Amino acid sequence: MNSQRRFALLLGSLAALAAGSGSPAGSLTPPERPNIVFILTDDQRWDALGAAGNPIVKTPNLDRLAARGVMFTNSFGTTPVCYASRATLYTGQYNRRHGVDSFEEFLSPEAFTQTYPALLRQAGYFTGFIGKWGLGGELPEQEFDDWQGFAGQGNYYEPGIPEHLTRRQGHQAAEFVSTAREPFQLTLAFKAPHVQDGGCSCTMPPDAEDLHLYDEISIPKPHTATDAAFAALPPFLRESEGRARWFDQFVTPELDQKSRKDYYRLITGMDRAVGEMLAALEARGLTGRTVIVFTSDNGLLLGEHGLTGKWLMYEESVRVPLFVVWPGLPAARQGAKSQKMALNVDIAPTILDAAGLPAPAGMQGKSLKPLIFGTPTTWRGDWFFEHHLLFNRIPMSEGVRRSRWKYVRYTSETPIYEQLFDLDLDPYEEQDILHTPPVFDRRPWFYRKILNSLRGRWQQLRTALE
Repeated sequence: MNSQRRFALLLGSLAALAAGSGSPAGSLTPPERPNIVFILTDDQRWDALGAAGNPIVKTPNLDRLAARGVMFTNSFGTTPVCYASRATLYTGQYNRRHGVDSFEEFLSPEAFTQTYPALLRQAGYFTGFIGKWGLGGELPEQEFDDWQGFAGQGNYYEPGIPEHLTRRQGHQAAEFVSTAREPFQLTLAFKAPHVQDGGCSCTMPPDAEDLHLYDEISIPKPHTATDAAFAALPPFLRESEGRARWFDQFVTPELDQKSRKDYYRLITGMDRAVGEMLAALEARGLTGRTVIVFTSDNGLLLGEHGLTGKWLMYEESVRVPLFVVWPGLPAARQGAKSQKMALNVDIAPTILDAAGLPAPAGMQGKSLKPLIFGTPTTWRGDWFFEHHLLFNRIPMSEGVRRSRWKYVRYTSETPIYEQLFDLDLDPYEEQDILHTPPVFDRRPWFYRKILNSLRGRWQQLRTALE
């Protein structure tokens, strides 16, 4: 630990002791300015969590935590790639507004002042960041009271350091919540369960403790992990980066099982690290005065449609886990599930609302607090999708997602390639209505009406969000 951080944490600890911080874990009286912990995972899809109904992956700490809060079963990342999604999480803005369109780009100093960590620090919060920052440019080390972040993707194992990165992050988070002065805000950004980029022979290297976890079972392949589903894709998707990486992770039955199990192993290791932090919160008596938000930057295709990676508008790519634990939440709301559409643009306004701060005018999301407490409120019925990464084998796309309908536009194709899915009748997105004549010809007038409506909504949202 560097001397500056030691001094900052010492001051925080002394201030906390002087203030007599801490409250009973079961307290139902919400503090005026609660502590806030934002837990962000990397590439964790919505169904890779025990609390979300997954019968295989072991996430006992997160499951218990989710039971104390409200889970959003329809939560999405509006741009499924790490740099854009993280910029959205920090700013509460869609990709087309914050403009972070590549791994090299970053938020300007002016833009950073309007992020949730900057606004909370200005309001007197002791702020900390642990883990993957995810944006280009210089690391914002001076913009946090306690900085333990890293650039790029990071490595699960660093030369000369035998400890797995996820375990190390758990230690760092536990130390922070044990010593930081109140009120504090911690962003804990795991690398897990992202693959280890850079040619590692083990694409998702888990903690040594978890190397043989799930050995005794065979994880079922997804419904659409078939040759037929892959053959139904348009040619540019069959030749995309998602297919190229599929060969690295799923091409043989043995590699398929290893990739799925290592993905779950990384999630279980992350759950253990979260448990260590939660134990430190409880030991300090802060459980009842801390808001906890848990989500991921985007999902991940695990062989669906013969693809892997994210980038695309398929549910496995855009849908993420999300739950919020809030001090003072009535018992009747604890463990509740909301089916309202929650987005990554909502995270920053929600964190600010928890601190009693208004969201700046530039934020485009909405605080989830009314949905968390079950307060009647007008909410969105659809949302805008966009992906602008300039990469040779990743097509750019935009679209609109409603509860029933999904409309996709591949904007990098000439001419524009459109897709339409009826999620009520086709939840696995196997039948693109516009390119499946037996389906389209059954009710052409009806589908043309839906298509024209969604085209108009796409244009409306696209213009409004700029």
